[in-house]
Amino acid sequence: MQDNDRDLLPEGLGDRLPQQAWASQQVRRMAHDVLQGHGYERVETPLIEFEKALASRMAGVQVRRMFRFVDSVSMRMLALRSDMTAQIARIAATGLAEAPRPLRLSYSGQVCTIKGDGLDPRREHLQLGAELIGTDSVAAAGEVVELAIEALRAAGATGISVDFTLPDIVDTLSAEALPLPEARIGAVRQMLDAKDAGGLVDVGGEAYLPLLYAVGPFASAIERLAAFDTPGEAGVVGSAGALASRIAGLREIAARVGDKARITLDPSERHGFEYQSWFGFTIYAEGISGSLGRGGTYRILGQTGHHPEAATGFSLYPDPLVDLLAAEPQAQRKLFLPLGHDPRVAGQQRAIGWTTVAALAESDDPVALGCSHRLDGAEAVAL
Repeated sequence: MQDNDRDLLPEGLGDRLPQQAWASQQVRRMAHDVLQGHGYERVETPLIEFEKALASRMAGVQVRRMFRFVDSVSMRMLALRSDMTAQIARIAATGLAEAPRPLRLSYSGQVCTIKGDGLDPRREHLQLGAELIGTDSVAAAGEVVELAIEALRAAGATGISVDFTLPDIVDTLSAEALPLPEARIGAVRQMLDAKDAGGLVDVGGEAYLPLLYAVGPFASAIERLAAFDTPGEAGVVGSAGALASRIAGLREIAARVGDKARITLDPSERHGFEYQSWFGFTIYAEGISGSLGRGGTYRILGQTGHHPEAATGFSLYPDPLVDLLAAEPQAQRKLFLPLGHDPRVAGQQRAIGWTTVAALAESDDPVALGCSHRLDGAEAVAL
């Protein structure tokens, strides 16, 4: 029987051919140049770690999304990373625990999940990001949002927009301003996420309805949120100033971003913000369906007996941008080197930007090999 499936790849996994691989490398290189320029030092982490290490460093990490298996050496459960942020948190809490704060780190690499996300069947993704460890201040959040925008722009994205959110808004309001029984908090979060006004009323979250309308372009949405938070306004059930510091923080971050990106606000959005604390953001670009990444503030669980450490960061998943760049026609600047060419001259041509392709036989065809020019003596002659 003929083996017809030996070259198939598992669902959601695929190769990158030369043009795609070039685009991927271009995105990484340009983004990391930006991150390095702002003082974010690059680190690298292993593909596989003990499951406990990946799952216990940050609240909200979903182990069920990871490929897991038993290590034949230690007989402990291992996991293939599905998110590199937890690994950066481990580095900060262990190998760089004594490094001065704030600590700026950057990273990139492949991550893998058991299933695709929504309509996207892809299970392997490029993740690229930066973490500012030791603070979750408004200044830190502003730096990280600006950095994400600049990195994406350098990598080739255009028409960037950013959507702000307050991931812990239900916890903040339910603690005192708009009390909720513990059993209802999860349901209120779920209905706010689903933008289901009727469902929100049904689960006892009627007081939270104004949050569903404090969405849209930042300038108008932040005013509606501020009105909801105005203490003592007659006839209005609101948050009585519980969100004042967060609203001020959002305004400051938005002012810092300025016209670098279009800004929107959805204060109750929580999808994808399982471990963020007071601030989160999702980032988009023109011509790309869905988001390119998200970020915000969070806590790193330290060594036993240590308090959690504040941090701020972002993770980009630029595969759609890579696909977009790979689909664009690229100007060919390949120089064919005939048999017997002068190696010294060829080296000079590479030094001024040419990509050279050397003939290995008289039958080599420069056009078939993708060359646009041919070396004739010391000159590059167009084909």
